[in-house]
Amino acid sequence: MSEVLVVIDHAEGEVKKPTYELLTIARRLGEPSAVFFGAPAQGDPVAEKVKKYGAEKVYVIDDAELKGYLVAPKAEALQQLVEKTSPAAVLIPSTFEGKEVAARLAIKTGSGLITDAVDVQEGPVTTQSVFAGNYTVTAKVTQGTPIITVKPNSAAPEETEGAAAVEAFAVTISDVAKTAQIIAAQPRQSTGRPELTEAAIVVSGGRGTGGNFEPIEQFADSLGAAVGASRAAVDSGWMPHAFQVGQTGKTVSPQLYVANGISGAIQHRAGMQTSKTIVAVNKDEEAPIFELVDFGVVGDLHTVLPAATEQVTQRKG
Repeated sequence: MSEVLVVIDHAEGEVKKPTYELLTIARRLGEPSAVFFGAPAQGDPVAEKVKKYGAEKVYVIDDAELKGYLVAPKAEALQQLVEKTSPAAVLIPSTFEGKEVAARLAIKTGSGLITDAVDVQEGPVTTQSVFAGNYTVTAKVTQGTPIITVKPNSAAPEETEGAAAVEAFAVTISDVAKTAQIIAAQPRQSTGRPELTEAAIVVSGGRGTGGNFEPIEQFADSLGAAVGASRAAVDSGWMPHAFQVGQTGKTVSPQLYVANGISGAIQHRAGMQTSKTIVAVNKDEEAPIFELVDFGVVGDLHTVLPAATEQVTQRKG
């Protein structure tokens, strides 16, 4: 059975949920092998975590030489690993960095690239939402090694024991790959809420909030959800761009998406319509968002959300 490489998404060795989803998907395609970029000392603890989700091998690539640069060194390292292992596919989380690495890797290996897949089945055959969400397509790479980036929440992580044999993989990074250097970086302040693109539940607000996101945030906190915003809310200065969901913002695919005071313009729909269940609250019963939803509430979000928050809190308590 051919290997399927899964690039581990982590923060200082803390493995993120999308990695476990990718390992679950990888088992449909072959034998999962995880790829860890980080300090060698973190290799064994990380291997113990991915072992529970079926990783048979864990390639540890020392990132000491990769730090301080943009994504080119990481793409070169993956190229060398692909050339050594000849995998059936490479699965990468669909983050901004992940898609950049995947694109560079595809060029370096002469392979086809599929981004933002919401499902991957044997073949591998992917499912994507394309052209601003107007079409759902299935696709398959026909040249080289399939390089696929997968959106978070595209699969439920399923535990199964793997061997997780740790193997150090030494790479040689060219000087050309080091020409774009990071000269300053500042960690983003934590909100205490889930990361928007990874959250299982997202509660978003739009123009209908009138700039008051308190009901949005309180309802999100009652559900343990991430907070999002429409372009109108961001353009009005009510929320930072990092919270924007849409074609020019972030693309999310949670289990539950709650749109509040959002009209449902195509720009926003392109960023969230692959959500598993969609709920909308809007005063305008003719709002386009209602064409897309599984459940709709015609009403003022400033009345509906506090009542919903109270009910959720009571039932949790």
